[in-house]
Amino acid sequence: MVTALALVFGGIGPAAAADPNEANNPLTPKITINFQDYYTSSFYGLPGKPDANSFLFRGLIPSKLGGVPQLFRFTLPINTVPTFSRTLSPSPNGHDTGVGDLTLMDLFVVPGKVEFGAGPLLVIPTATQKDTGQGRWQAGAAGVVVAPQSWGIIGGLATYQHSFDSDSRPAQSLLTVQPILNVNLPQQFYLRSSGTMNFDLENHTHYIPVGLGIGRIWELNETTTMNTFIEPQYTVAHKGAGAPKWQIFGGVNFQFALSGPTPLASEAVVKP
Repeated sequence: MVTALALVFGGIGPAAAADPNEANNPLTPKITINFQDYYTSSFYGLPGKPDANSFLFRGLIPSKLGGVPQLFRFTLPINTVPTFSRTLSPSPNGHDTGVGDLTLMDLFVVPGKVEFGAGPLLVIPTATQKDTGQGRWQAGAAGVVVAPQSWGIIGGLATYQHSFDSDSRPAQSLLTVQPILNVNLPQQFYLRSSGTMNFDLENHTHYIPVGLGIGRIWELNETTTMNTFIEPQYTVAHKGAGAPKWQIFGGVNFQFALSGPTPLASEAVVKP
């Protein structure tokens, strides 16, 4: 998190001219590696003011398997979660840290001035600790819509997943909706908001965070772009205990074009 903040505010020298829209568009057909982190400083309804952290290793791989433009995305978290004592008045007594569950999605891209991507989603229970994952195989779907503008990007990402195995762990049914809003600033800086709304349909709980952050784009060479950002998020509505109150979302993203500058997804499909 400190590294992301230092890079955003100019820790590696002057920024080169890069396209913020291309770097921030989740449907840009470039190989992408993301190192992202959610730090939760406080929760609603939990005693003892525990904190938590989730480091996300994400990747995006474009392909045209069968002649259809696709984006294969994976997310593998390393989670640090509070543990609680087994007393009448439970309080946090430490943390467990371990790998979380692996999420895979395959988005089929539809070109146009407004770009669409949709496809299947699979969650594999790879968690190394009981508390760092849900322990259930899950399947569902994901969808993305992006409308690039002259001033930035507006869009959204939605996912739904439901457990389908017969494990003794609680059943899972989760809907997430993440708005995407970026406003470009001079010198490759940009403002961003991307708080992810979570709706636990199995337990009838939810939380809705709103974020406001800043980022910066760096063109490292003709084929490599680095994107650094930090975004504090506050939960403005929730139902149920355990919802995060304050979060800080930060990260460093790298995009790699296979050969030379890459157009946006809609242009890449029309002119492969």
